[in-house]
Amino acid sequence: MNGDTDMTLAFELEALKELASPENVFEDARGWTEYIGVVSEKPTYVVTNFTRKNRIRQDFFSGPRGKAESLEGVKDQFETERYVYIGVDDEDERLADEVDWEYLDVEEAAEAADWIMATRIDESEADDEPVRDDWP
Repeated sequence: MNGDTDMTLAFELEALKELASPENVFEDARGWTEYIGVVSEKPTYVVTNFTRKNRIRQDFFSGPRGKAESLEGVKDQFETERYVYIGVDDEDERLADEVDWEYLDVEEAAEAADWIMATRIDESEADDEPVRDDWP
C-alpha cells in the first residue's frame, strides 16, 4: 500500500476469506494502518469464529448491524484521514461509495501489498469422485 498510517481499513469477511493467510495480512496491515477490522452481513458468531480460528485481533467488527451501518459507525468512532474498504464485488464497491469510503478490490489490494491469494478449487473438480486406474 502507500505507507499512509492515518487510515482505517475494513475487510468484507468474504474478501478476507480469499486471502491465503488472513492472520499475516492483518499483521502486515497493522504496520501501515491505525485501525483494522472486519464487516459482514453474517451473524456475529460467524465473524468471531473466523477471526479466532485465524488468530486475528480486530479493532472493530460489524456485530449484529448491516455493513453500511457498521462502516458508518466505524467512521464515527475512529477518526483517521482515510477509510478504505476491501471487498469482492460491485455490491461492495457501491456500498463503499454510499458510505464515503475508498473501495479496493481484494485482488488489487493483495497485489499492492504483496499478499497471497488463496488457491481456489474448481467446484466441479471438488465434487468429483477420485478416479482409480487400478480398479477392474
